[in-house]
Amino acid sequence: MATPYLSIVIPAYNEASRMGEALEGVRRYVASRPFVTELILVDDGSSDSTPDLFRQLQSLWPHTRILQNEVNRGKGFSVRRGMLEAHGDVILFTDADLSAPIEETDKLLAAMESSSSDAAVGSRALDRKLIGIHQPWTREFAGRCFNFFVRLLTGLNIRDTQCGFKLFRRATTRRAFELQRVERFGFDPEVLFLIHRMGGKIVEVPVRWNDNPATKVHFLRDSIRMFFDLLALRWRSWRHQYFA
Repeated sequence: MATPYLSIVIPAYNEASRMGEALEGVRRYVASRPFVTELILVDDGSSDSTPDLFRQLQSLWPHTRILQNEVNRGKGFSVRRGMLEAHGDVILFTDADLSAPIEETDKLLAAMESSSSDAAVGSRALDRKLIGIHQPWTREFAGRCFNFFVRLLTGLNIRDTQCGFKLFRRATTRRAFELQRVERFGFDPEVLFLIHRMGGKIVEVPVRWNDNPATKVHFLRDSIRMFFDLLALRWRSWRHQYFA
Protein backbone atom coordinates (compact mmCIF):
# COMPACT_ATOMS: atom_id res chain seq x y z
CA MET A 1 0.00 0.00 0.00
CA ALA A 2 1.27 3.46 -0.91
CA THR A 3 1.69 5.95 1.90
CA PRO A 4 -1.79 7.32 2.59
CA TYR A 5 -2.66 10.99 2.38
CA LEU A 6 -5.73 10.58 4.60
CA SER A 7 -6.28 8.28 7.56
CA ILE A 8 -9.80 7.83 8.94
CA VAL A 9 -10.01 6.75 12.58
CA ILE A 10 -13.32 5.34 13.81
CA PRO A 11 -13.67 4.18 17.44
CA ALA A 12 -16.50 1.76 18.18
CA TYR A 13 -18.02 0.04 21.17
CA ASN A 14 -20.88 -2.42 20.55
CA GLU A 15 -21.82 -0.73 17.27
CA ALA A 16 -22.63 -3.78 15.13
CA SER A 17 -26.36 -3.00 14.87
CA ARG A 18 -25.93 0.46 13.37
CA MET A 19 -22.48 0.61 11.82
CA GLY A 20 -22.67 -1.57 8.70
CA GLU A 21 -24.31 1.06 6.48
CA ALA A 22 -21.99 3.76 7.81
CA LEU A 23 -18.90 1.73 6.94
CA GLU A 24 -20.20 1.08 3.44
CA GLY A 25 -20.64 4.85 3.06
CA VAL A 26 -17.04 5.39 4.13
CA ARG A 27 -15.84 2.78 1.63
CA ARG A 28 -17.75 4.49 -1.21
CA TYR A 29 -16.36 7.89 -0.22
CA VAL A 30 -12.80 6.62 -0.16
CA ALA A 31 -13.18 4.87 -3.52
CA SER A 32 -14.40 8.11 -5.13
CA ARG A 33 -11.47 10.29 -4.01
CA PRO A 34 -8.15 10.55 -5.89
CA PHE A 35 -5.87 10.21 -2.86
CA VAL A 36 -4.82 7.09 -0.97
CA THR A 37 -6.77 6.58 2.26
CA GLU A 38 -6.39 4.11 5.10
CA LEU A 39 -9.20 3.20 7.48
CA ILE A 40 -8.35 2.50 11.13
CA LEU A 41 -11.13 0.82 13.09
CA VAL A 42 -10.63 0.77 16.85
CA ASP A 43 -12.76 -1.79 18.68
CA ASP A 44 -13.04 -0.67 22.31
CA GLY A 45 -13.60 -4.07 23.89
CA SER A 46 -16.97 -4.75 22.26
CA SER A 47 -19.04 -7.71 23.48
CA ASP A 48 -21.26 -7.86 20.37
CA SER A 49 -20.34 -8.72 16.76
CA THR A 50 -18.52 -5.44 16.05
CA PRO A 51 -15.14 -7.24 15.63
CA ASP A 52 -16.72 -9.62 13.08
CA LEU A 53 -18.12 -6.65 11.14
CA PHE A 54 -14.68 -5.06 11.09
CA ARG A 55 -13.01 -8.24 9.85
CA GLN A 56 -15.62 -8.56 7.11
CA LEU A 57 -14.82 -5.06 5.87
CA GLN A 58 -11.10 -5.73 6.08
CA SER A 59 -11.50 -8.79 3.85
CA LEU A 60 -13.25 -6.64 1.23
CA TRP A 61 -11.03 -3.59 1.49
CA PRO A 62 -7.32 -4.16 2.19
CA HIS A 63 -6.66 -0.54 3.20
CA THR A 64 -8.25 -1.29 6.57
CA ARG A 65 -6.49 -1.85 9.89
CA ILE A 66 -8.19 -3.12 13.02
CA LEU A 67 -7.01 -2.21 16.51
CA GLN A 68 -8.61 -4.01 19.45
CA ASN A 69 -8.61 -2.92 23.07
CA GLU A 70 -8.69 -5.94 25.35
CA VAL A 71 -11.24 -4.21 27.60
CA ASN A 72 -13.42 -1.13 27.26
CA ARG A 73 -11.14 1.87 27.81
CA GLY A 74 -13.22 4.75 26.50
CA LYS A 75 -13.63 6.88 23.40
CA GLY A 76 -10.70 9.16 24.20
CA PHE A 77 -8.31 6.24 24.67
CA SER A 78 -9.48 4.64 21.42
CA VAL A 79 -9.17 7.84 19.39
CA ARG A 80 -5.70 8.46 20.83
CA ARG A 81 -4.61 4.94 19.94
CA GLY A 82 -5.89 5.28 16.39
CA MET A 83 -4.30 8.69 15.93
CA LEU A 84 -0.89 7.47 17.08
CA GLU A 85 -1.10 4.43 14.78
CA ALA A 86 -2.16 6.43 11.69
CA HIS A 87 0.21 6.98 8.76
CA GLY A 88 -1.67 9.63 6.78
CA ASP A 89 -0.51 13.21 6.33
CA VAL A 90 -3.91 14.24 7.67
CA ILE A 91 -6.11 12.21 10.03
CA LEU A 92 -9.87 12.36 10.35
CA PHE A 93 -11.57 11.22 13.52
CA THR A 94 -15.28 10.51 13.13
CA ASP A 95 -17.92 8.97 15.38
CA ALA A 96 -19.05 5.46 14.47
CA ASP A 97 -22.60 6.53 13.63
CA LEU A 98 -21.44 9.17 11.11
CA SER A 99 -23.79 11.81 12.51
CA ALA A 100 -21.76 14.12 10.30
CA PRO A 101 -21.83 12.53 6.81
CA ILE A 102 -18.42 11.34 5.66
CA GLU A 103 -18.69 13.61 2.58
CA GLU A 104 -18.28 16.59 4.94
CA THR A 105 -14.62 15.58 5.10
CA ASP A 106 -14.16 17.62 1.92
CA LYS A 107 -15.17 20.77 3.82
CA LEU A 108 -12.59 20.11 6.52
CA LEU A 109 -9.86 19.38 3.98
CA ALA A 110 -10.63 22.58 2.07
CA ALA A 111 -10.77 24.70 5.23
CA MET A 112 -7.51 23.27 6.53
CA GLU A 113 -5.76 23.92 3.23
CA SER A 114 -7.11 27.45 2.71
CA SER A 115 -6.33 28.57 6.27
CA SER A 116 -3.07 26.61 6.68
CA SER A 117 -4.48 25.20 9.90
CA ASP A 118 -3.25 22.30 12.00
CA ALA A 119 -6.76 21.15 12.92
CA ALA A 120 -10.19 21.61 11.33
CA VAL A 121 -13.04 21.08 13.77
CA GLY A 122 -16.52 20.17 12.57
CA SER A 123 -19.11 22.36 14.27
CA ARG A 124 -22.85 22.19 14.87
CA ALA A 125 -22.90 25.63 16.50
CA LEU A 126 -21.73 27.87 13.64
CA ASP A 127 -24.75 27.18 11.41
CA ARG A 128 -27.57 25.34 13.16
CA LYS A 129 -29.59 25.31 9.93
CA LEU A 130 -27.30 22.45 8.86
CA ILE A 131 -28.63 20.26 11.67
CA GLY A 132 -31.21 17.90 10.22
CA ILE A 133 -32.23 16.06 13.40
CA HIS A 134 -31.62 17.93 16.64
CA GLN A 135 -30.70 16.45 19.99
CA PRO A 136 -33.31 16.69 22.77
CA TRP A 137 -33.34 20.25 24.13
CA THR A 138 -31.83 19.08 27.43
CA ARG A 139 -28.72 17.77 25.66
CA GLU A 140 -28.41 20.85 23.47
CA PHE A 141 -28.66 23.10 26.54
CA ALA A 142 -26.12 20.99 28.44
CA GLY A 143 -23.79 21.15 25.45
CA ARG A 144 -23.94 24.94 25.34
CA CYS A 145 -23.28 25.13 29.08
CA PHE A 146 -20.32 22.79 28.76
CA ASN A 147 -18.91 24.84 25.91
CA PHE A 148 -19.16 27.98 28.06
CA PHE A 149 -16.95 26.33 30.68
CA VAL A 150 -14.58 25.01 28.00
CA ARG A 151 -14.03 28.53 26.68
CA LEU A 152 -13.74 29.95 30.20
CA LEU A 153 -11.20 27.40 31.45
CA THR A 154 -9.14 26.80 28.31
CA GLY A 155 -9.27 30.07 26.38
CA LEU A 156 -10.29 28.19 23.24
CA ASN A 157 -12.39 30.28 20.86
CA ILE A 158 -14.35 27.27 19.63
CA ARG A 159 -18.13 27.11 19.90
CA ASP A 160 -18.47 23.33 19.58
CA THR A 161 -15.63 21.14 20.84
CA GLN A 162 -17.77 18.00 21.14
CA CYS A 163 -18.79 17.33 17.54
CA GLY A 164 -17.27 13.96 16.70
CA PHE A 165 -15.82 15.01 13.37
CA LYS A 166 -12.31 16.50 13.36
CA LEU A 167 -9.32 16.62 11.02
CA PHE A 168 -5.67 16.91 12.14
CA ARG A 169 -2.28 17.34 10.50
CA ARG A 170 -0.28 14.41 11.78
CA ALA A 171 3.10 16.16 11.80
CA THR A 172 2.01 19.14 13.91
CA THR A 173 -0.61 17.61 16.23
CA ARG A 174 0.80 14.19 17.09
CA ARG A 175 2.43 15.55 20.25
CA ALA A 176 -0.96 16.66 21.59
CA PHE A 177 -2.26 13.08 21.38
CA GLU A 178 0.91 11.78 23.03
CA LEU A 179 0.25 14.15 25.96
CA GLN A 180 -3.50 13.44 26.14
CA ARG A 181 -4.64 12.07 29.51
CA VAL A 182 -8.45 11.93 29.26
CA GLU A 183 -9.69 8.50 28.17
CA ARG A 184 -13.44 9.00 27.87
CA PHE A 185 -15.83 11.55 26.34
CA GLY A 186 -14.10 14.65 27.68
CA PHE A 187 -10.93 14.23 25.62
CA ASP A 188 -11.74 16.75 22.84
CA PRO A 189 -11.13 19.97 24.84
CA GLU A 190 -7.86 18.56 26.16
CA VAL A 191 -6.48 17.74 22.70
CA LEU A 192 -7.57 21.08 21.24
CA PHE A 193 -6.18 22.94 24.27
CA LEU A 194 -2.81 21.22 23.84
CA ILE A 195 -2.68 21.99 20.12
CA HIS A 196 -3.48 25.63 20.89
CA ARG A 197 -0.87 25.81 23.66
CA MET A 198 1.79 24.44 21.29
CA GLY A 199 1.05 27.22 18.82
CA GLY A 200 -1.17 25.25 16.47
CA LYS A 201 -3.90 26.90 14.44
CA ILE A 202 -7.45 25.56 14.70
CA VAL A 203 -10.29 26.41 12.32
CA GLU A 204 -13.95 25.67 13.09
CA VAL A 205 -16.08 24.54 10.15
CA PRO A 206 -19.90 24.25 10.02
CA VAL A 207 -20.98 20.75 8.97
CA ARG A 208 -24.20 18.89 8.31
CA TRP A 209 -25.21 16.77 11.28
CA ASN A 210 -28.07 14.52 12.43
CA ASP A 211 -28.59 13.28 15.97
CA ASN A 212 -28.55 9.53 16.49
CA PRO A 213 -30.69 8.65 19.53
CA ALA A 214 -28.66 5.46 20.11
CA THR A 215 -25.77 7.51 21.53
CA LYS A 216 -23.45 5.82 24.03
CA VAL A 217 -23.22 9.03 26.10
CA HIS A 218 -25.01 8.73 29.45
CA PHE A 219 -26.44 12.21 29.95
CA LEU A 220 -25.94 12.71 33.70
CA ARG A 221 -22.98 10.44 34.45
CA ASP A 222 -20.86 11.46 31.47
CA SER A 223 -21.73 15.16 31.77
CA ILE A 224 -20.41 15.17 35.32
CA ARG A 225 -17.32 13.20 34.33
CA MET A 226 -16.60 15.57 31.42
CA PHE A 227 -16.85 18.60 33.70
CA PHE A 228 -14.36 17.09 36.14
CA ASP A 229 -12.08 16.14 33.23
CA LEU A 230 -12.16 19.81 32.25
CA LEU A 231 -11.21 20.91 35.77
CA ALA A 232 -8.41 18.32 35.79
CA LEU A 233 -7.12 19.67 32.48
CA ARG A 234 -6.93 23.16 33.94
CA TRP A 235 -5.23 21.87 37.08
CA ARG A 236 -2.59 19.97 35.11
CA SER A 237 -1.91 23.06 33.05
CA TRP A 238 -1.54 25.27 36.14
CA ARG A 239 0.85 22.71 37.62
CA HIS A 240 2.85 22.60 34.36
CA GLN A 241 2.36 18.83 34.17
CA TYR A 242 1.92 18.71 30.40
CA PHE A 243 5.14 20.42 29.44
CA ALA A 244 7.34 19.74 32.46
